[in-house]
Amino acid sequence: MGTHAAGLIAPGTQAGASAPHTPGLAPSTPSTGVVPSTHAAGLAATSTHAPKVIAPERRVAPLTPRQRRTRNGAAMPTGPSSGNGHLDSRTFRSVLGRFATGVVAITAIDPADGRPYGLAANSFTSVSLDPPLVAFCVAHTSTSWPRVRGAKVLTVNVLAEDQQAVCAQLASRGGDKFAGLRWTGSPGGNPVLDGALAWIDCSVEAEHPAGDHMIVVARVLQLDTHADGGPLVFFRGGYGAFVDPSG
Repeated sequence: MGTHAAGLIAPGTQAGASAPHTPGLAPSTPSTGVVPSTHAAGLAATSTHAPKVIAPERRVAPLTPRQRRTRNGAAMPTGPSSGNGHLDSRTFRSVLGRFATGVVAITAIDPADGRPYGLAANSFTSVSLDPPLVAFCVAHTSTSWPRVRGAKVLTVNVLAEDQQAVCAQLASRGGDKFAGLRWTGSPGGNPVLDGALAWIDCSVEAEHPAGDHMIVVARVLQLDTHADGGPLVFFRGGYGAFVDPSG
């Protein structure tokens, strides 16, 4: 990782401009040399990068009895509220929204009807190198997840900075989410979206209920890079791009 701080700008704008919230999608073209039915697969176990352990810089004080009291799994104060740090849904979303993430599209072919289904998520992370595991969260109210979950293999697409409209389409409710989208099949047979930065074929390893979401842990089967470009970034409720000021 570089030593320069990164800035967020909306795709297609100059640094310093405000990021628009209107979705926009640059025309996608198939990657050169891609065979429509398959992709060259890379195995997660062949990674040559060794994980680094970062030692904490300071000790963390143990929780006091006042801090240990919880409500719905969140630490709550026992005394009068000072106004600062007050926990409610709006504050929770606002504070957590300051943590920038990438965005993925999780796709599969429903074996029941042979049609593609998918959903967008920004709660995606790597979990383990050995065995190779990733995880993501889906809402209990999702109507697409049961369709995707029904497949033996699902595919994670890492979205690029010009795929905000793709993200919005897959995050919508109802209708044909793949209308107008171009894609080819992964080795597992699922949609790899044109323009996605990478794809990961995986199978569900475990599901853990967590509040209003389900934490899904998946085992990586095959994966590879796809198109070139920068990532789609989600920050404070809006979308943007990752920019290196030194570039």
